[in-house]
Amino acid sequence: STAPRPTAVVTGTVFYLQRIALPPSAVVEVKLLDVSRPDAPAVTIAEQTLPTKGKQVPISFSLTYDPTKILPTHDYVVQARILVDGSPRWINTSRYAVITQGNPTQVDVRVDMVNSNNQPN
Repeated sequence: STAPRPTAVVTGTVFYLQRIALPPSAVVEVKLLDVSRPDAPAVTIAEQTLPTKGKQVPISFSLTYDPTKILPTHDYVVQARILVDGSPRWINTSRYAVITQGNPTQVDVRVDMVNSNNQPN
């Protein structure tokens, strides 16, 4: 059928507390993940890649998803990271639950600086 697919959206911002300017090459990656199964990798429901082009935090995001893929008993989270030259420099270390089980569809995600000393190769 040609009926438009239903859409829903999770919105918010990505921010950090360090007083450091993002380089123009920084890219913000935001994902909506189904993390219901502890024994399985998270399933990506939606993602957005935002070139910052000189913008600074807070960076707004808007993840459009198909609400028919959302199961009320499942757990969904927003994951965010900021990459500089392809390497994650900031990642979220707290869990930001959304959509189901009374959780919001708007979240401000704090990302913390990745310690360059223990950067995985």
